[in-house]
Amino acid sequence: MWTANHWKDYEVIDTSGGEKLERWGKYILLRPDPQVIWDTPKEAKEWKALNGHYHRSSKGGGEWEFHNLPEEWSIQYKNLTFRLKPFSFKHTGLFPEQAVNWDWITEIIQKAGRPVKVLNLFAYTGGATLAAAKAGASVTHVDASKGMVAWAKENASISGLSDAPIRYLVDDCTKFVEREIRRGNTYDGIIMDPPSYGRGPKGEIWKIEDNIYPLLTQTAKLLDKNALFFLINSYTTGLQPAVLTYLLNATVGKRLGGTAVSSEIGLPVKKSGWVLPCGASGRWTP
Repeated sequence: MWTANHWKDYEVIDTSGGEKLERWGKYILLRPDPQVIWDTPKEAKEWKALNGHYHRSSKGGGEWEFHNLPEEWSIQYKNLTFRLKPFSFKHTGLFPEQAVNWDWITEIIQKAGRPVKVLNLFAYTGGATLAAAKAGASVTHVDASKGMVAWAKENASISGLSDAPIRYLVDDCTKFVEREIRRGNTYDGIIMDPPSYGRGPKGEIWKIEDNIYPLLTQTAKLLDKNALFFLINSYTTGLQPAVLTYLLNATVGKRLGGTAVSSEIGLPVKKSGWVLPCGASGRWTP
């Protein structure tokens, strides 16, 4: 498993009873986690010192309960800063397990020894965008949510990247890829974090099982012949890491050769010493 074990401002303190106990900076949050199917003793003192608790509803969804938690605050990962705020469906605006991929793309970009163009699709609040830009790449950041793109710009600003060569676009990722193909644009690295399910601006239904292979096939056409990497993330239950490898081999590999590897990604748990699985990533390199 690829483990994000270089955090200082974030940690998973403990896991039990379908929930994970986390420290985000100086604040303690308790959130549901479907991977936590064990019910071990809750011995860490932080279980009784919560600043925020997301209660899952039996009817779906849920709601937050807060105790002395600000509306928003910031944490750092190495030389990056992220603004956080609890919002709908338990999220905070950051997936800390992705730091293991930020480190991976950072190393590739810094070692390239040449200008690097990166495309980040379904780019959310910009974790990978910031990592790539801080490493020296120019980045095209695409997400269908205007609010998420605005959030990414704020993260860039507080990370000292206001003047970095980042192009922010509120757009449907599939349609953007089609237009880029027609325009003849190419990229040295592509990052993709597609949702399991979603709806487009005109009600179009996205299901990852049905749509990911066609999208990967098209997106592979945007890789330069001297491309450096392709990264795909998945949080879809049942989509095993091996499937991501096969998808990359059947699309990117078919066009450019190279090597694809995939793995679960995870976060270390302080109390148990275990690593909590948090989805999967597939990586292609030439």
